[in-house]
Amino acid sequence: MQEIGHWINGKLVKGTSGRFADVYNPATGELQAKVALATPAELDHAIQDAAKAQLIWAATNPQRRARVMMAFGALINRDMDKLAEMVAREHGKTIPDAKGDVQRGLEVVEVCMGAPAMLKGEAMDSAGPGIDLYAMRQPLGVVAGITPFNFPAMIPLWKMAPALSCGNAMILKPSERVPSTALYLAQLLQEAGLPDGVLQVVNGDKETVDGILDHPVIQGVGFVGSTPIAQYIYGRAATNGKRAQCFGGAKNHMIIMPDADLDKAADALIGAGYGAAGERCMAISVAVPVGEKTADALIERLIPRIEKLKVGPYTAGNDVDFGPVITQASKDRILGLINSGVDQGAKLVVDGRGFKLQGYENGFFVGPSLFDNVTPDMEIYKQEIFGPVLTTVRTGSYEQALKLVMDNEYGNGTAIYTADGDTARDFASRVNVGMVGINFPIPVPLSYFSFGGWKKSAFGDLNQYGPDAFRFYTKTKTVTARWFSGIKDGAALNFKALD
Repeated sequence: MQEIGHWINGKLVKGTSGRFADVYNPATGELQAKVALATPAELDHAIQDAAKAQLIWAATNPQRRARVMMAFGALINRDMDKLAEMVAREHGKTIPDAKGDVQRGLEVVEVCMGAPAMLKGEAMDSAGPGIDLYAMRQPLGVVAGITPFNFPAMIPLWKMAPALSCGNAMILKPSERVPSTALYLAQLLQEAGLPDGVLQVVNGDKETVDGILDHPVIQGVGFVGSTPIAQYIYGRAATNGKRAQCFGGAKNHMIIMPDADLDKAADALIGAGYGAAGERCMAISVAVPVGEKTADALIERLIPRIEKLKVGPYTAGNDVDFGPVITQASKDRILGLINSGVDQGAKLVVDGRGFKLQGYENGFFVGPSLFDNVTPDMEIYKQEIFGPVLTTVRTGSYEQALKLVMDNEYGNGTAIYTADGDTARDFASRVNVGMVGINFPIPVPLSYFSFGGWKKSAFGDLNQYGPDAFRFYTKTKTVTARWFSGIKDGAALNFKALD
């Protein structure tokens, strides 16, 4: 049985706690590794050494730090296939989807190659009589990233690349369900020229998370996961005087207007609803057709598309549409929510509960499901499913559909499909959601913008990557300077008298 440890001071090290978490192959249900869970002493050792390494790294000029990102990006491209296979083996994603996971993280690394331009301060001369003012951005020190299972490469890269480019050291605590990718990225960073100790990967559970939140050396915490935990981490970090950006759950709606191209809308819903087995915080899980005619026509188009979906392990080839969910507990929860939808009166148009795959009977597979006639009071609507289940809530008007989106407690992403520019403009302007797609199903901004939700999808005032990341991972120091008249006023031909 493979035993996975930590990455401390540029080396893979074994854990000393004697405590482990199980790492499964979701496709087979087999236990493939055990990952060590750090002790408080191991975490403290990693943090203290990171603090020492950070002083040298912060003193390295931004251009040299950017060159490490340039080399890192090249190495990620070199090892793209290897990284994708790692992601797929522990998460269950298809290989094309796993490559997409790595690619969206790489794009943030690419933006960080231009970090010096984002780290410039501001200056004003003669702000007062002989007085100059200038502001400079400086790193926080040691920061932490706590990342989820559903994007083993992308979200660690979203955290580490900006944090390191700004001159910080980082303690990365990846999900204990998918630890291998983060550890390999740390090795690639070392190969790219990152000094040892600047990135420490510490595997652990809640004890490690609490240790990070309470440690006086840690200055900032970035988190992605469920809303209850995001709120908990934000509150505890703030109580301890740390800045925090914490991203939680979602319930993303797509409004389909009567004038929309329904074939394109149906294709978009298939990809956004069932891709990665629905395990995306930006997945579209609620279709909101406007008008009965629109709803009937949409359902009619969705059914054959869903029935054609190929579900299987990543090893079955690149034509597999999605794989298993992450754990048996996740599978059981998803099936329970589908049952609750049926019990509460929703129409289960496509039933994925009985899905079996020959040779993979013990895998955590859930077939694609489609609900119609869902209402907002049902559990299948209120809860984030995080599985291959698309629900349809019928509405009678645009205003009713908009209200449904705005009344939902989550505000990560949303989309509208329409041929009318005025409707699209109104939707984008009024909707209280952080990321909006217009005829675009998963509106994740490119990495030179910033990613972030509203309402209970995010806690903290700054978003991930893009300009907000450079604001989050630096603090501003403002200097007011005045210089008194000196040698420029003329030559001194005699020695200055002693005081």
